[in-house]
Amino acid sequence: MIVPDQDLIANDIDAYLEQHRNKDLLRFLTCGSVDDGKSTLIGRLLYDSKMIYEDQLAAVLKDSKIHGTTGTDFDPALLTDGLKAEREQGITIDVAYRYFSTSKRKFIIADTPGHEQYTRNMATGASNCELAVILIDARHGITTQTKRHSFIVSLLGIGHVVVAVNKMDLVGWSEEVFESIRKEYRSISARLSFKDIHFIPISALKGDNVVDPSENLSWYKGPTLLHHLEHVTISSARNLIDMRFPVQLVLRPNLDFRGFAGSVASGVIRKGDRVLALPAKTETKVASIQTFDGEVDYAFPNMAVVVTLADEVDLSRGDMLVPVNNVPKVADEFEAMLVWMQEKPLRTGEQFLVKHACSMVPGTVDAIRYEVDVNTMRKKRNPATGKFAAAELPLNGIARIHVQMHRPIIFDPYERNHATGAFILIDRLTNATAACGMILERGIASAKGEGRPAADHITRESSLVTREEREHLLRQKARTYWLTGLSGSGKSTLAKEVERRLIASGHACCLLDGDSVRYGLNRDLGFSPEDRQENIRRIAEVARLMNEAGLIVLTAFISPYREDRDMAKAIIGQEAFREVYVNTPLEACEARDPKGLYAKVRAGEIRQFTGIDAPYEPPETPDLTLNTAEMTVAEGAAAILQHMEDAFVL
Repeated sequence: MIVPDQDLIANDIDAYLEQHRNKDLLRFLTCGSVDDGKSTLIGRLLYDSKMIYEDQLAAVLKDSKIHGTTGTDFDPALLTDGLKAEREQGITIDVAYRYFSTSKRKFIIADTPGHEQYTRNMATGASNCELAVILIDARHGITTQTKRHSFIVSLLGIGHVVVAVNKMDLVGWSEEVFESIRKEYRSISARLSFKDIHFIPISALKGDNVVDPSENLSWYKGPTLLHHLEHVTISSARNLIDMRFPVQLVLRPNLDFRGFAGSVASGVIRKGDRVLALPAKTETKVASIQTFDGEVDYAFPNMAVVVTLADEVDLSRGDMLVPVNNVPKVADEFEAMLVWMQEKPLRTGEQFLVKHACSMVPGTVDAIRYEVDVNTMRKKRNPATGKFAAAELPLNGIARIHVQMHRPIIFDPYERNHATGAFILIDRLTNATAACGMILERGIASAKGEGRPAADHITRESSLVTREEREHLLRQKARTYWLTGLSGSGKSTLAKEVERRLIASGHACCLLDGDSVRYGLNRDLGFSPEDRQENIRRIAEVARLMNEAGLIVLTAFISPYREDRDMAKAIIGQEAFREVYVNTPLEACEARDPKGLYAKVRAGEIRQFTGIDAPYEPPETPDLTLNTAEMTVAEGAAAILQHMEDAFVL
């Protein structure tokens, strides 16, 4: 094996070992559809970076003549495909881990299988990775399995993605093919939560753009794959804010010592910290932190330590120490995204053992909210009922579920804390892993699908004054006119004009505008599909309260998803909800660009922008449709007011 920095090894071995010890470690996986070249890519990385032992290389050269699938004397895939069945079939079945390093960084690679039936192995390999290399065969483009793996990568919170368009040599090193795949993948990834995506054209078999730049790809000006892996920033992947210490074992060697052993899941625990013991909610102080090598002042994620406390606190396996001012949720139910891993379908009402952190608690999957269609990244409708709720989930299915536990567990949303937001379901009969899941931040609801507050003692109060009495006083019907359409379509302008005319005619009304609400009430929300949904839910709750007060409510929100508007209608009430579709063409909206947002999108400064790289789902049966490209503001406002008069709102 030819090792980098041989001169340093020869002259100062201690300096080399110190340099190696202090290198960053990057865990990444390769995934994608079958035969996209994942194993070949890893083999090429190892070979070209001179990280293969001579006897190992000789064995691969020998096996290439028997099991090789490349038609050459050297098949790089055989460096990772170690199982006999893998070599015979030329596929990857189980996750293979490989380790190598360069002068810049150390790496652990998870080579995951591409076949659909082994998707569960892919999810397992991705669980501890910080970056994903998604391979796409340039000849075939994006496949269903590419989409499925991309969705799982997003679910697992892997924010750094490299899309390696492989086998460019088989499409004549075509820039047009590469750009077509990049454009298509961009549109797909708009609904995924990736922090950054880099596209690199490569030929894993020939080594082009893997370690060294390719003369065949002169039109590509970006880095090689290895250069990107060496320099991508990954320091933000660790959660050092939310201290969580799950208790794994209570140590009581003698009468004078009681310690709580475990690994720090996240954050930093320090001697002298005030902590809360959950679920008992007992406040105490950290007296000492012991390790195998002696006492330390603090401990950080993945350190195995024994913590002693200043007070006699009753803790057992599965309990947790947390900061007094940063407390996770303690509940006996939660919503989660799930990847199902068994041949037998998951059915509602089935019971499992839920393995979460250091606890193992019986639980029931009492609702499958919806299954995800990986082709569209959208919810599937149940063909039998026409609704999203599903009765069962097939092998490799991905769904949002509701889990009811037999006793409370301590957790954070997976998006915030991977260590305390992940869980697996274990079959109670076979003890086999049935599924892996990620707990969601919002939307804890009962199995009936009715949202309710997290605290059981909260109930909805009713007023002594009815809505009808308020409507009679104000001489109007309390209704919500929900204006939806693209950015720049004229929603806010129309709503403001209608509001002005209603007030002038003596009617009590209120306008809820998208930007104004996000500036205050919803300033904590982003623009992911989940945050957009929560944005709409909060607005609908506010509109309902205003309707209860007898007011006419005008809302101006893009609200791009049909299901979110349906949710708003359910909250406000079908009788009070009126949907107004401001159907202005994208070209007209972009030409106006009143806030300069479209210009920023085209410049690459904004992503996931509705109408460009994020979808907009038009209403199917709106109460009123307006096109502001073909009418004035006065005409549009008059149309809305006329609708109110015809519906006896005024």
